[in-house]
Formats: sequence, C-alpha cells, structure tokens
Amino acid sequence: MSVEELFGKIRRARHCTALTGAGVSTLSGIPDFRGKGGLYSTTDAEKIFDAQYFEKDPSFYYRAASSFIYGIDKKEPSVVHIALAQLEKKGYVKALITQNIDLLHQKAGSGAVIEIHGSPETHYCLRCAGARMPFQEAAAIVRSGGLPACPACQSVLKPAITFFGDMLPMDALRAAVDEAQKSDLMLILGTSLTVYPAASIPQHTLRQGGEIVIVNNMPTPLDDMAALRFDDLGEVFEALRNIMEKQYGGTS
Repeated sequence: MSVEELFGKIRRARHCTALTGAGVSTLSGIPDFRGKGGLYSTTDAEKIFDAQYFEKDPSFYYRAASSFIYGIDKKEPSVVHIALAQLEKKGYVKALITQNIDLLHQKAGSGAVIEIHGSPETHYCLRCAGARMPFQEAAAIVRSGGLPACPACQSVLKPAITFFGDMLPMDALRAAVDEAQKSDLMLILGTSLTVYPAASIPQHTLRQGGEIVIVNNMPTPLDDMAALRFDDLGEVFEALRNIMEKQYGGTS
C-alpha cells in the first residue's frame, strides 16, 4: 500500500469524488466538534447548534461560535484542501462532498463543492422571506461584538448551517448521492463516518461497484471495504502533492 498506488487509482478513475470531514480542517488549526479541545467540550455546547435554542437566544450561538465560525477567514487551507483543489483543476476529482462548514475548500480553489451540512456563506431571516446577508458582512458584525440583523424586521439572522432540528439541505444531499452513485472511486478523508446521513453516502458508491479509499486517524465502519486505508492525512497528502509536482513539473 503506497501513495503512488493511491495516485494511480485517482488518475485511472472515470469519476472520482471526495467526502471530507473535520479531520481535513484540524490540519488548518480548526478544532473538531467532539475531539479533545473541540467545540463540544465547552459548557452547554449542545445548545450552540440547536435550532430551537437559536430561536430562543440567538446571541448564545454568536458568542459561542465567534472564533470558531467567524474567525475562519484568518485560517488557511491545509495541504489536503490545496491538493484536492489541484486534483479538481487537473480533472481528476469531479466533485467534493463536505460535512465541514468552514469554507476552506472554496478558499483553496475547489469549485465543485457540495456542502451537505449547510454553509455560513449566507445568513437569512427566519421571518422575512428573501432577507439575506453574505458571510463577510455578518462576520464583521459578529467580530465587532454585534449580531447580524434583518434590515426589515430587525430579527437576528441565522446562518444557513444545518442546526440540530433543521432539515438537511435536500438539494445538496441529492447532489451528493448522485455524485456517489456515479463514482467509481470515492476518497473518504478526515471523517469517521458516524454522522448520518453523510456516513451513508459512500455506500452508494460501493453498491454501484465503485471503490473507496479511506484516510482517517480513527477507525471507520467501512475500513474492511476500503481498497486502500491510510491513517495520516497530512503525510499522505504531502506525498500526493510531491508526486503531482514531479508528474507535472508544478501543480498550478
């Protein structure tokens, strides 16, 4: 088992997709949710992404997520984000399905990103149809200690992140399943495949006869079904970038 073998599979694949989780972004200094020092290790953490509690006290979310979500623009993409964007540019990765809400795939240059847990890119009013605010404007307000408000009714805006109690973005979920069904190779990166329905997405690839490759530092339920299995994301993708640089004389 080698990274050269992984790159060979990516090159030969007819339709390669990637599914990414929090482990991809921990390399950028963003803590995961449930790990040591993660967001859910804080007091009352279960309330941060609770839809009902947001309606009751939206200021709690903005206080708790001020650095985690609204300090994202200070974070830089990891080697995994960058390599995936380069693989997309070369035509090898057709779509990128992510559970993350940090926008780092887009910052790295990936275009075909499917955000199955929503995105903070847009903030919207729960009461006024059509009232929207882009992330950068909302983030500036939050970092200054304020709350982004609807210009029409002054209600506090909610990010288009899927909170507990919210419906998943069905268009994104359908797109993810469609990509998985078309894939003859899916890269599963930085996720332990424990959160559903995201964890079921690779099954669509397997049922169509495709292969999966898993790179994660913890076991997953699909390890025995993986064509290749690696533990260290950073190490694997540093090696993958080096192979690409030798292959193409640069990765731009």
